[in-house]
Amino acid sequence: MNTQNRNTSPAKRKGGGCLIWLGRMMLALMGLALVGFIYESLAEAADEKAYPPPGQLVDVGGYRLHINCTGTGSPTVIIDAGLGDWSTTWGFVQGEVAKTTRVCTYDRAGLGWSDAGPLPRDAAQHAKELHTLLHNAQIPGPYVMVGHSLGGLNVRVFVQDYSSEVLGVILVDSTNPKQITQSPTVATQSQPFSWNALLARFGVARLLVKLPVLAPAMPPGQEAYYPLYIRPESFQTEANEYGGVPASAAQASAVETFGDLPLIVLTAKLNFQLPNWQELQAELPQLSSNSQQLFAENSGHNIQIEEPEAVIAAIVKMVELVRQSTEE
Repeated sequence: MNTQNRNTSPAKRKGGGCLIWLGRMMLALMGLALVGFIYESLAEAADEKAYPPPGQLVDVGGYRLHINCTGTGSPTVIIDAGLGDWSTTWGFVQGEVAKTTRVCTYDRAGLGWSDAGPLPRDAAQHAKELHTLLHNAQIPGPYVMVGHSLGGLNVRVFVQDYSSEVLGVILVDSTNPKQITQSPTVATQSQPFSWNALLARFGVARLLVKLPVLAPAMPPGQEAYYPLYIRPESFQTEANEYGGVPASAAQASAVETFGDLPLIVLTAKLNFQLPNWQELQAELPQLSSNSQQLFAENSGHNIQIEEPEAVIAAIVKMVELVRQSTEE
């Protein structure tokens, strides 16, 4: 026994010690991952009970989308949120518009209370899913379509594909397709990898991500925003939508005109995301021969949160305009 110990070199003994240390580290990491996975699963289950969907979940072909409609009257206002966003941030706007007509907010697939949907996550897919959702939820037109930011690209495609059901359009600080310089990506069947989604799956996002700036400004009663935001599905879907932006821009760019369809372009005066943002916004009214541009003087890009009264005024103005034209 002593002879064997004397014949073992220090290098071999050191190497064996490193392997033991690495093995212990791997076991520790696997243990932490398992704890994190269980923690996240339990937290999501608790959130599901604590924050039930305010609207209804409607099957659109093997997966469900969430839509929340309030108010009565015609036309029905349909709101499509921006990149990685959903119905919760529109509480200020929806509550007031509902006093004038029926208004619906919805969550695109994989966001808010909606189930994840198939790739690609681009404007054509979003428009198709939204139309199926409205049909299956028995929410008939005519519609006034409202699109914020990326949602503006979706609305452009929706208007072209279902023009007979749309009486008016409002673009709220909408993306101009010219902003997107990257060429359209080829749609794939596999989900693109997202580090944020992976970390969220093991509870890291829930522990680290806080929203101290957004949270105080959120509409009352929208406590579900944070629990929905930090889910792995939300991070993954945001990555999927971001990957689909070039294709969305190309699809929206192909829609060159709305004809004489009433159009209101609402622009944030304090949006400094791009140096030429105001110039790009000034091009959007050219989509219709019956258009006007309004301005939110005191807000940045998220007008629905920072200056919701500007969005409310634009929607009410469009509803009144549409009603007058249908009565004539």
